[in-house]
Amino acid sequence: MPRASARRPPAAQRHADSIRFVLFEARPAGLTFAQLVRSSELSPHQARSGLACLRDIIAEQGWPPLIWTSADGYQFCSDTTELQAYEVAVIRAKLTEIRRFITGVVIPHATLQPKGRWIKHLNTQLSSVESTLDVIADYIDA
Repeated sequence: MPRASARRPPAAQRHADSIRFVLFEARPAGLTFAQLVRSSELSPHQARSGLACLRDIIAEQGWPPLIWTSADGYQFCSDTTELQAYEVAVIRAKLTEIRRFITGVVIPHATLQPKGRWIKHLNTQLSSVESTLDVIADYIDA
């Protein structure tokens, strides 16, 4: 089965176009999700679908990335400092999510099944991911 970006429905593409248009009109300011929903006249579900599709289109077209910050909401960004801060914030959030998954699910599973091949493999791979994300999250541009 193809990835979600490869089986993009036409409706999601229309929603992405609406969101892109609204964000370009709001530039340089960003829009919160509620503002984005109101301005685009989409439902919250349609807006989420459009945002996901828009991120895929941005990657394909090589356009400036779409970021979200609590202060400014959704906005297109080409400032490297802002992009790096956003990337580090996302990496830190994912690192927290992975750590909670390891401590809340994987370790208790390993306790229940200490000799299982699957859990050993999973633990090894997730530890590697955690280590890599930790290095990235602690990166400070000198």
